[in-house]
Amino acid sequence: MNEIIPEKKLTIKDFTSDQEVRWCPGCGDYAILKCMQRTLPELGATKENTVFVSGIGCSSRFPYYMDTYGFHTIHGRAPAVATGLKITNPELDVWMITGDGDGLSIGGNHMLHVLRRNVDINILLFNNKIYGLTKGQYSPTSEPGMKTPSTPMGSIDPALNPISFALGSGARFVARTVDTAQKHMPGVFAAAKNFKGAAFVEILQNCLVYNDDAWSDLTEKSVVKDRQLLLEHGAPMIYGKEGDKGIIFNPKTMHLEAVTIGENGVTEADILVHDSGNLMMARMICEVGFGDGMPVAMGVLYDNPADVSYDIAVNDQVAAVANSGVTLKDIMHRGQTWTV
Repeated sequence: MNEIIPEKKLTIKDFTSDQEVRWCPGCGDYAILKCMQRTLPELGATKENTVFVSGIGCSSRFPYYMDTYGFHTIHGRAPAVATGLKITNPELDVWMITGDGDGLSIGGNHMLHVLRRNVDINILLFNNKIYGLTKGQYSPTSEPGMKTPSTPMGSIDPALNPISFALGSGARFVARTVDTAQKHMPGVFAAAKNFKGAAFVEILQNCLVYNDDAWSDLTEKSVVKDRQLLLEHGAPMIYGKEGDKGIIFNPKTMHLEAVTIGENGVTEADILVHDSGNLMMARMICEVGFGDGMPVAMGVLYDNPADVSYDIAVNDQVAAVANSGVTLKDIMHRGQTWTV
């Protein structure tokens, strides 16, 4: 009788490669990397079925440090490679790593279409509001007035909101977390992995060399509870050190507003309840918290799966054609044809 040997339970060491991690000391990328290496075993991921695809930038070193399969591609084109990979083998868990420059500037068009098509990949966009690897030029998410080597007089561009971009591109899953939130990130990663379709996650990340303290106004311990709104589907949008602040929808102004429970007759019943399947709510909540005195929404903002993801639909179509008896010659010679 053959002895049944139980499967080895993977740990963080199994997903840690032998490559020297070469980010600047103190970079927020370290925290994201460790969180991913720690979370994948908890999600039941396997090394041989997991692939990381990246473009160009500091964040795009990620595949080297994961002991899984990986592709380090070219600037902005990670979505194209990830799409081809997922279509070829839909059973793979494909993670795409990009930054605010790589994914939203030169790669903006590719990002739009991978989201619109709903390819079943998990997209992590590290947003530090600057180009780090190429020495501190401004990026699509940089704030107006930012002085950099490419904007010496200050940027005059309005900043792009990655979540708003994703929703406008047709993304059916969007979430946000931050590099300092080691307890929050795993849940977001898990939700993205479990979503069947394109899962877009913005990770607010600090570049201590070229844009240090970019997110300190919402990550400092003294303000974190007042500046971060932790979303939970079906739960009221309550936040604050005392748990007495909340978000309401004002029908007169058609805007979201921050209120204090117990003041001006406001009760907990007045607080907006998060519905992750509500697109309009996601579009509204993703925009607040940036210079308006409101908290920044964290967690899953939108989760509305489609009946089928793009990669499965492509493979289903290929199978249907293969079983139909139609040949390539039939297709090429039907309709109007000419002999030249």
